[in-house]
Amino acid sequence: MSTNNVHNAHISQSLPSLHRSLIDLMGAMNEPERDAAMLQAAGLTLERALFPLLVSVERLGPIGVVELAGRVGRDHTTVSRQVARLEALGLVTRQAGAADRRVREAVITPEGKIATDAVDAARERMAQVLFKDWSGEDFDHLVRLLRKLADGINADPAVLIGGEAP
Repeated sequence: MSTNNVHNAHISQSLPSLHRSLIDLMGAMNEPERDAAMLQAAGLTLERALFPLLVSVERLGPIGVVELAGRVGRDHTTVSRQVARLEALGLVTRQAGAADRRVREAVITPEGKIATDAVDAARERMAQVLFKDWSGEDFDHLVRLLRKLADGINADPAVLIGGEAP
């Protein structure tokens, strides 16, 4: 049996476990209680539904509502209303898009950045507890491999379906 066949068989055999781990991670990350705990740890009173939008705008912005909606898995009309709420709270502002002036992009404000900095500090405190028994090497491997996985998943779906490298 060729090395490639052994490699493919190993991937096929391990894929259900990987998929289950990803489902568990996504489930944990989407639990309303976790967002509420993160907001409480950060000392914020923000509505829980607005929390992932605020963080996404800070990390990815300037970002249009349609792209933001796609990233958080919500309808763009809902996200538009929620971004308007963040804007009313002074946490984001909207501006004309750089590439297309007709597109309104959300951008973090200084007040929004203070809020996301508080979330980052709370996330770091939680991560210190979560990873306290991990070796530095294991943690570095996790970070590197998750980045590699994220980059692969974000590849052109036609490439993934066709199995061809870009």
